[in-house]
Amino acid sequence: MKHAVRLLSTFGLKGAMGELAAQFEAANGARIDADFAPTLGLLERLRQGEMADVLILTREGLDELVAKGAVVAASVVDLARSHVGIAVKAGAVRPDIASEEALRKTLLGARSVAYSRIGASGIFFADLIKRLGIADAINAKATITTGLTAERLITGEADLAVQQISELKQVAGVEIVGPIPTSLQTPVVFSAGRMAASERIEAADAFLKFLGSSDTASVLRAAGLEP
Repeated sequence: MKHAVRLLSTFGLKGAMGELAAQFEAANGARIDADFAPTLGLLERLRQGEMADVLILTREGLDELVAKGAVVAASVVDLARSHVGIAVKAGAVRPDIASEEALRKTLLGARSVAYSRIGASGIFFADLIKRLGIADAINAKATITTGLTAERLITGEADLAVQQISELKQVAGVEIVGPIPTSLQTPVVFSAGRMAASERIEAADAFLKFLGSSDTASVLRAAGLEP
């Protein structure tokens, strides 16, 4: 793909990126070659020398790269906010997670809770269960994964899955119960920027301008994100 814009993106945007990339390609002719992984995994790959034209990471992750000069500060655009939520297998009873106490009881009552090992949601959840005083009990029966946690609902390994809502929605056959109470979490901001070493500056900047425009809002909302 000679004229492709190489994109490294957090899993949180994967659900929206197929349609967004197709829209951009139709309008601009530049192909998007996308690869998805958790933010922390992408940061490690970048530290080891992997290159791309455009990055989509958590704002904190992107700011780290801006500070090192690896991402052009003036290119950075905030795309959407995302909350961590809980999903169950389609047709299962939807548990009560509306309050801190209800969430605690639901987590303790679960056979197994699936959460991410290295994603932003997994780091948040590991801290949350410590704050709730139930870390030992939950981790004794947790299903900790590096992929999409809701897949563990389909396989029967867990009966609750915790991840960014936009990631939970990427798995067919599950239902979103809702976000973890907003009093217990700060939404993650996903941001995009151009790598300083990119040789496709014009196409990369055009893609970033498109991603930051109002034209993407409906696609982002449908994917479980808040533009």
